This record gives sequence, C-alpha cells and structure tokens, in this order.
Amino acid sequence: MAFLGRRKEKFDRDKKYGLRRFKRSFLNSINGLRISYKDEQSLLIHLVMTMIVFVFGLVLQINRYEWIFSIILMGLILCAELLNTAIEAGVDLTTDRIHPLAKRAKDVGSAATFMMSVFAFIGEMIIFIPYIIDFFR
Repeated sequence: MAFLGRRKEKFDRDKKYGLRRFKRSFLNSINGLRISYKDEQSLLIHLVMTMIVFVFGLVLQINRYEWIFSIILMGLILCAELLNTAIEAGVDLTTDRIHPLAKRAKDVGSAATFMMSVFAFIGEMIIFIPYIIDFFR
C-alpha cells in the first residue's frame, strides 16, 4: 500500500515516539503561543477579555457549572483565534500579493473567530447578567 509514494510499513517505522518527541512538540506549542501573543493584536484582546471574565467570575462567585461553561467558551475563542492566525500564516506563505482567494481565506478565518466571539459573549451574558442584577440590588 502506498502513502505519498512511500510504503506504509516504512512510514509507520519512521515515526518516532517517546518523551523526547513529546517534549519537542510541547515546546513547539509554547513557541506558537509566544509568537501569536507577540504578533497578533486580536489574541491579546481575547486574552484581556478572558482575564476580565475570570475576575468577574471570582467577584460574582459563579457556580461550578457556570465556570465550566465560561472556561469552555474562553478556550474556544482562544483556539479559534490561534487557528485563524495559522490560516493567515499559511495564506501569507503561499502568496505575497493580494489574491481574491487569499483574501477570502483570511476573511473567512477572521469571520469564524468573530462568530465564536459573538456567541461566547452571548453565553457569558446569560451567565453574568443575573449576577450583575443581584449585585446592584
């Protein structure tokens, strides 16, 4: 059986497993976070908003299930932003001029992050509005 011109047995045998590979993968992931944090303003905005939600959760003492829901929403937004950053980098790698399909790929990636942010905002408001109302009573 061929896989990209190589025999499957050789492909499986070439793959290295172990603690060294895991450590390298982990460090690559940390490097990706560092690069994204440094180069992407949107990621910084999402991180700030995550911290605000975290502080609101502590101050308003949301319950365990609301924490779980909030953490999932915050994580989804950050993951969407990182995936959008990866899409943009891939598109930038393939062309240095403004091509309609390149623009489309970047715009759709950005739209995915935007939509995730809108739905996360709605979800967080469902959690926090009752607490905010009670706080001011």
